[in-house]
Amino acid sequence: MKVLVINCGSSSIKFELFEMPREKVLAKGIVEKLGEAGSRLRCRMNGHETALEQPIADHDEGLRLIVRTLTDTGHGGIGDRREIEAIGHRVVHAGEAFAHTVMITDEVIRALEDHVDLAPLHNPPNLLGIAVAREVFPGVPQVGVFDTAFHQTMPKQSYLYPVPYEFYVEHRVRRYGFHGTSHRYVAERAAEMLDRPLSGINLITAHLGNGASITAIEGGRSVDTSMGMTPLEGLVMGTRCGDIDPALMVTVARLTGKSMVEIDRILNQESGMLGLTGMSNDMRTLEDAAAKGNERADLALDIYSYRLKKYIGAYTAVLGTVDALVFTGGVGENSDVVRRRCLSGMAPLGYDLDQRINDRTRSSETVISTPESRAKVLVIATNEELMIAKDTFELAGA
Repeated sequence: MKVLVINCGSSSIKFELFEMPREKVLAKGIVEKLGEAGSRLRCRMNGHETALEQPIADHDEGLRLIVRTLTDTGHGGIGDRREIEAIGHRVVHAGEAFAHTVMITDEVIRALEDHVDLAPLHNPPNLLGIAVAREVFPGVPQVGVFDTAFHQTMPKQSYLYPVPYEFYVEHRVRRYGFHGTSHRYVAERAAEMLDRPLSGINLITAHLGNGASITAIEGGRSVDTSMGMTPLEGLVMGTRCGDIDPALMVTVARLTGKSMVEIDRILNQESGMLGLTGMSNDMRTLEDAAAKGNERADLALDIYSYRLKKYIGAYTAVLGTVDALVFTGGVGENSDVVRRRCLSGMAPLGYDLDQRINDRTRSSETVISTPESRAKVLVIATNEELMIAKDTFELAGA
């Protein structure tokens, strides 16, 4: 079965075509800058690179261009769009409506529309992608895979905030968590690497990219995670602040005259590593700068790693016994600096890093802890697209 995985952002469409159940990637690419100057498509298919720069007005045009590219047999594409038998959609926010992957129906779409206020930047383009895909591929099963679903197993003491209970009842104010598809994928891979059933192990999974979150997983179930009602809470990120004093917004508004909307934008887009350094949100750039003596870059790396260490310690306490700590995401997979700094001094807690292996590990499935370490420390390259394809095949194939 050929499964097309679609991830619609506000001005982009990422896509990947799989042959399932072989898990073979037939094509992978992105349409960028929809409705903007310089809009383009990039696709790699059967070793052939396609790059088109042309006006692409919206998601409808973008998805139709993707289909034309995938069916270009001159570049090794499929013969006809009818070969695509199922489509999997990444959807950011399903609130409490869905705890599992589902077939997309009119009822599901209405439920997602009801959650737009919880993810106003993400759910509208996700819904638009679903609408366009249903039009372009009539009758083809459409499947929704939700970032929030994996975290629906959290107990109330993890997800409720200590604010008036009516906020939760009337306005759905609670912790939801994100990156669930990535956390679920690396948890399953970790169980395979440990040669143990997922239901019988405890894990801490750290998804570290431009956005970052860490999750405590007990017997395969998420029991706590760092991102909250929005993706702003938790770890220090590329441009997001992570945990702060909530009164900071009121104080900054009073001192600067900025509106709450403007401060919210700053906390999401101009804070984190970018805000601390005034230089970049790219960890590679900051590590290079720190190595050359840039004090603010070095301090930012210390803050990033220190916050991560605190969460690892907290989740170790929550789980009691940890079988493995997993690093994933662009930073988690590639930054030996972050892994080394956050695990410095953590051997008594059960995390004994093998410095030699750590320093040479990049984007691979590797054990980077010493044989004496009570918990294994793993690096696992995430693959959310494959997780979506597997879920889609499982549902649509059935």
